[in-house]
Amino acid sequence: MRRDERFYMISMVCKLLNVHPQTLRLYEREGFIKPKRIKQQRIYTDDDLDRLNFVIKLTKELGVNRAGVDIILRMRERMQIMEEVMQELFRHVDEDIKEQIERRLRKFFEEI
Repeated sequence: MRRDERFYMISMVCKLLNVHPQTLRLYEREGFIKPKRIKQQRIYTDDDLDRLNFVIKLTKELGVNRAGVDIILRMRERMQIMEEVMQELFRHVDEDIKEQIERRLRKFFEEI
């Protein structure tokens, strides 16, 4: 847990997102969220709220069923992992290109 992270009790999350506590418990049972616990008390983070908000939009606004939500969440996580891998690859490619340019420039200036 980060020091600057904010935490919310289930009652506050229900007010913020306008949902019933049973809805949050259902989403937890379905595996859509995994709130932290302190002595049996569910504690939600800002990341949990973002994820919950996304799940609520899928179910209530777009009419996606729970199986669909599960698939969408998994695909979203995979896409985030792929994006991180691509960023790392781009970083390596950038480094390689910079090294090649520096070598060519050195060679050029050595020849003149």
